[in-house]
Amino acid sequence: MFMMFAMTSDSVGEIIKEVKVAFSVTNAQASLMHSLPMLGIALSGLFLGFLADKIGRKPTIIIGLLLFGLACYSFLVANDFLLIVSLMSLSGVAVGIFKTGALALIGDISTSTKQHTSTMNGAEAFFGVGAVIGPLIVAYLIHQGVPWQWLYVIAGGVCTLLILGALFVKYPTYNTQPSSSTDKVSLWNSLALVKNPYAMGFSIGAFLYVAAESAIYVWMPTYLVCDATSMKATYQCYSEGASQLLAIYSVTAFFILRAAGRFLGIWMMSRFNWALVLMLFSGAIVTCFTLGLVGGKHVALYLFPLTGIFMSVIYPTFNSKGISCFPKHQHGSVAGVILFFTAAGAAAGPFIMGVVSDANGGDAKYGFIVATVFALILFLGLCYNYVKNPTQTRLAELEASEYGEG
Repeated sequence: MFMMFAMTSDSVGEIIKEVKVAFSVTNAQASLMHSLPMLGIALSGLFLGFLADKIGRKPTIIIGLLLFGLACYSFLVANDFLLIVSLMSLSGVAVGIFKTGALALIGDISTSTKQHTSTMNGAEAFFGVGAVIGPLIVAYLIHQGVPWQWLYVIAGGVCTLLILGALFVKYPTYNTQPSSSTDKVSLWNSLALVKNPYAMGFSIGAFLYVAAESAIYVWMPTYLVCDATSMKATYQCYSEGASQLLAIYSVTAFFILRAAGRFLGIWMMSRFNWALVLMLFSGAIVTCFTLGLVGGKHVALYLFPLTGIFMSVIYPTFNSKGISCFPKHQHGSVAGVILFFTAAGAAAGPFIMGVVSDANGGDAKYGFIVATVFALILFLGLCYNYVKNPTQTRLAELEASEYGEG
């Protein structure tokens, strides 16, 4: 599921180039293809996340997959810009539904909070794989003269297989009995989680992380451009060979390193102090961003993609630890809250960076300064988390009550 979603969401940059030519839309109009699906994910995560707790993981996942599949297959007749954006928005709503169900399910199949974090890294690793192969599929389709819409048809085929699998797989049971009437599953109690310090703390962390991360795959290609007036000379300021190749495929390199880091994170987060790892890795991100800005494009060419390794384990860990701070009958609801802030960061971060860059002559460097500030705030928060360890008691209590003493 995570891979299928990433195949479509992280291919938007490639698709936008085709849509702008086909429908003669402006940059602002084309940006709706990214921002509206993110808005759909955010709103469905916040307002529909409780479904995973109310009606169960399996029905929620199947409902989300059915909606996603419907949107994907509809791209076969999507030859109008408004319809394309509408279908992308519907797919975003669907993702918000099945992803909250999937995130809650990870808690059900985990036997400890450490295993929860490792499993989450594994799931997000497949997201990283999808982020790599999705744009490659689009590029291949276009090269073969096949409409890019077939990417969604391919995703729809994967979705169909997932629906069949979900129908026949036996899902684990979990404790559906809330400890008090105030914990009963409902939309209002789900929204009330926004005021919970644990949910809000990890949600703000997710927002800051995604806002900083999006700078890489949205604005790094623009920052690395040498001559925006000539596409042929775009990367000619880099020496021929590995440097020029890296400049062309910098985003792909970032996604590959992020995916590899998440697979490594399955092992790493089960053996090391998660708070220490996140503090060190977030500090490394700030360092890479800062040196890449101070040293210029030729330094950023290597350091910006390298952040994929350091970013790899941060978001899955935020998700797993944030969800683990709550009993299993609230996992869907809290996953929805964190997902809301995640999508909000993905939508707001690049927009703020673009506005700041435009206000300074269109230089993407200034957008990356904003991203560095996001990363710095995240680092300071994770320093506090490591020193004070505010979740230690809460996680220990839930470890004993939800997963058992052993």
